[in-house]
Amino acid sequence: MQSPPADTNQQSKPGTIMAYPLSKNITGKSFIHRHAAHCESGAISALLRDRGLDLSEPLIFGIGSGIFFMYMPFIKMGGIPLTAYRAAPGAIIKNACKRLGIAIHTMRFRNPEKGMTELDHLMEQGISVGLQTSVFWLPYFPRDMRFQFNAHNLVAFGKEGGKEGDNYLLSDPVFEHTVSCPADDLRRARFAKGTFAPKGLLYYPTYIPASPDIKGAVIKGIRHTCRRMLGVPLPFLGIRGIRYLAKEMERWPLKLKPEQALTYVGNVIRMQEEIGTGGAGFRFMYTAFLQEAADILKLPVLTEASKMMSEAGDRWREFAVKGAQLCKGRETSKDIYNELARIVRDCADREERIFRLLSKAIR
Repeated sequence: MQSPPADTNQQSKPGTIMAYPLSKNITGKSFIHRHAAHCESGAISALLRDRGLDLSEPLIFGIGSGIFFMYMPFIKMGGIPLTAYRAAPGAIIKNACKRLGIAIHTMRFRNPEKGMTELDHLMEQGISVGLQTSVFWLPYFPRDMRFQFNAHNLVAFGKEGGKEGDNYLLSDPVFEHTVSCPADDLRRARFAKGTFAPKGLLYYPTYIPASPDIKGAVIKGIRHTCRRMLGVPLPFLGIRGIRYLAKEMERWPLKLKPEQALTYVGNVIRMQEEIGTGGAGFRFMYTAFLQEAADILKLPVLTEASKMMSEAGDRWREFAVKGAQLCKGRETSKDIYNELARIVRDCADREERIFRLLSKAIR
């Protein structure tokens, strides 16, 4: 589900194709689709753009305090400790809209039929809506990319063939162009069971200020991110969590069977590189956010912080490459787990310097 970062400098105007395809909903209204780096920030960015507020995905991501880290060895999914490089699902949308003064209407459903009927009602009115879905049931995903992940966000904006059509028109942020999805498949995706079960969640903005306080929202977003990365007094979260992961990684070959230790490393890498944009990708998106924030706030120090964040992203990617070599049997050094831990500690040191610099710059 990883995608390259969106172009934050290119702008589009209604009725102009540029790099972004235009599609029509039932009412004939044009919908501008942009390929995004991450589903949640990409979906809310698309919904706001469709209503006249064109903010880049990195700006939404930063305002929404999307970057985070969590390593929870006592919470396991499939027998593997939970590792996360981002805020909880839905937090980016909630935080960004609150800080921009945007009202979001959300609905969940116990009955799938009612959930699909409400979606059809909104499509008939030409209202684009965000949906939470399971990747596993979306047929336009290649088979090798489908897995049981229930927090994938996308936008529905119409139906093929109008009101009587059976296929929904979707703007999935991780695809280059709009796609269509049969109603039965979309129903399964919206009402999948398991962790983060969507329960038919749909959402859409109902109020957007004429002149949102973007400067104030950027400041709040940076402050909140700094507090979460530096100030949570638990060893599993933020910078402390990154260092805790490094410490645990050194112990894996000593306390786990070889196959299990490799599985643990592989899962950390998978969460970093394949689930959304993960660790390194989020660092690069935050780099783009800080570049925009430097212009908005007129603070050159944020440009310096953006360069430092890009370098931290490079180190996370180096960790992923070495870890993948280990998992594939191409790295046989007896010291490899310690080497991986050293890279992770270096990432923690780099990010601590970045967020302390930001916390001093944004008071």
